[in-house]
Amino acid sequence: MLKLCGFSASNYYNKVKLALLEKGVAFEEELAWVGQTDPSASPLGKVPYFKTDAGPISESTVMLEYIEAQYPSNALLPADPFQAAKARELVRYIELHLELVARNLYPEAFFGGKVSDSAKEKVGQQLEKNVAAFAKLARFSPFVGGDSFTLADCAAAVHLPLISGATKLIYGRDFLADLPVRDYLKLVGARPTVLQVNEDRKSNTEVMMQRAKAAAAAAKAQA
Repeated sequence: MLKLCGFSASNYYNKVKLALLEKGVAFEEELAWVGQTDPSASPLGKVPYFKTDAGPISESTVMLEYIEAQYPSNALLPADPFQAAKARELVRYIELHLELVARNLYPEAFFGGKVSDSAKEKVGQQLEKNVAAFAKLARFSPFVGGDSFTLADCAAAVHLPLISGATKLIYGRDFLADLPVRDYLKLVGARPTVLQVNEDRKSNTEVMMQRAKAAAAAAKAQA
């Protein structure tokens, strides 16, 4: 049985989980917090990762490619090579040029930390540029890449809400507001698979925050 390892508060974990659910692949979930991962399966200690009968696989985008090849039913990439490449291109833009840039804001936006003003300025400038580039590729007609739900939507459904939320909290405005992201997220959010992922994310996020509070209290007690 294929095992998806990680935790449901992770958007990258949820990207892979959403693809598995959309494809109807049978899998088990194995809880693995950061710091508690299997080093033989994830050498950098990152989540998510797979445990398969053939061995482990890490890196979420590689995992998507694996399940698309291993389980071809309910395809999440178009048959046409060019259109498939365009879906992969959107995944790359969403993750590398939007989410990984916005991630620098998360400590302050979501976790009670602090991000320097200079870092906020740099991130804001980069996001402005990258969102404009993303807008030239995204179609939202109705899905992010066109008329079919693809791997690009597995990425968009879990990453775009974080980007919107982080920029609104840090800068007082949603950097994605000029795109039809709100309507798009409402559309995909009604899918049973996305509903399940979001419910599991909420529950696991509560557990993660409780763990963080307990760790902070323990550290304070030892100080």
